[in-house]
Amino acid sequence: MKHIGVLSLVLTVATAAVCAEEYGPARGQIDPASCEESDNDWAENALARSLSSPLGLPLVPHPPDNPPTIEKIELGRKLFFDRRLSINKTMSCAMCHVPEQGFANWELRTSVGVEGRSVKRNAPTLVNVGYMEVLFHDGRDLALETQFVAPMVARNEMANPSVGTVVAFLKTQPEYRALFDATFDAPPSLDRIGMALAAYQRSLVSGNSDFDRWYYGGDSASMTPAQQRGFSVFTGKADCASCHLIDEDAALFTDQLFHDTGYGWTREQDRQNPPSTTRVQAAPGVYFDVPAAMVASVSGPREADLGRYEVTEDPADRWKIRTPSLRNVAMTRPYMHDGGLTTLQEVVEFYNDGGSGHARQDPRIRPLGLNPGEIADLVAFLQGLTGSSLNCLAAEARSAPPDNH
Repeated sequence: MKHIGVLSLVLTVATAAVCAEEYGPARGQIDPASCEESDNDWAENALARSLSSPLGLPLVPHPPDNPPTIEKIELGRKLFFDRRLSINKTMSCAMCHVPEQGFANWELRTSVGVEGRSVKRNAPTLVNVGYMEVLFHDGRDLALETQFVAPMVARNEMANPSVGTVVAFLKTQPEYRALFDATFDAPPSLDRIGMALAAYQRSLVSGNSDFDRWYYGGDSASMTPAQQRGFSVFTGKADCASCHLIDEDAALFTDQLFHDTGYGWTREQDRQNPPSTTRVQAAPGVYFDVPAAMVASVSGPREADLGRYEVTEDPADRWKIRTPSLRNVAMTRPYMHDGGLTTLQEVVEFYNDGGSGHARQDPRIRPLGLNPGEIADLVAFLQGLTGSSLNCLAAEARSAPPDNH
């Protein structure tokens, strides 16, 4: 690993400064202290939530062989926060999927694993992940019960030599032996780890947004006039709803398919032809143009990212990425699969410009001709998709101290 110097610190602080500037208290933050639930009943609430359908969302689909229970959810949360499940006992699932940041990570464009090793993609939110039919940006896994294996053994994430070593560690811990016995009447095993983690993640449900109360609940006052105009842009001129689906009774805001928006191709051109300088924001409104060579001296080379192709090796899948849900999108920045866009305004402007325009780009990505007012209305609409339970999801997550001793 290369030395992380002062410049790396500046880059990290700069990213946090952008988040603070764009999304300070005036823009709304996730505040666990505002949740009225008590610590004693968090698991009961989580179970009830995973078995219900909040306004705007369907029932969470649970596999027949892994029905949720309070015991599974409690065990899954403990595993999710346990740093001891990484090679050097420093990295947990929650360090990339931060509860107070929408179970995503606002502060880093791409995730950082053990010993500062860089990951080439942004950490997606886990809120409403139970509805997803395919997982990861490239769809490389199909079930929450098995999804956890990849980050546990990836060298630039939790870096375990095998999942077998994780199972062996859990078997040495009396508290885990007792919890697995109480939950499954069996000792720790690979499949039981996955079942518990999946049960916890499927309890991270958040609907009942301003949009839901307006569109599904008939509350005409829950969306501002600008947001209502933005909905018309979303479903009309911008045609966002052709991929971010809205159904009659519920809206996941994703077709769960893979598309080439032109963004991945553009990022690869940038990687192959880097600029001579990199603009760094050191504080709100304070920028420095740093020589690219200086950035390269404290970082590893940026990896190519071919999207879905890395799973299928089908040339037709180059640059394709799974359509993300737009629920809670105002609380899960930065955006795109590599976190390359900081604000919703930048995202809308990218699509308004028509993506990259390269030959194999999805034909729906085209110049939209939105005027500044329509762009502002569309951004306002997206800010109305934040669910009502994010504060309580974060509070429940912090009901017990993490296991990192």
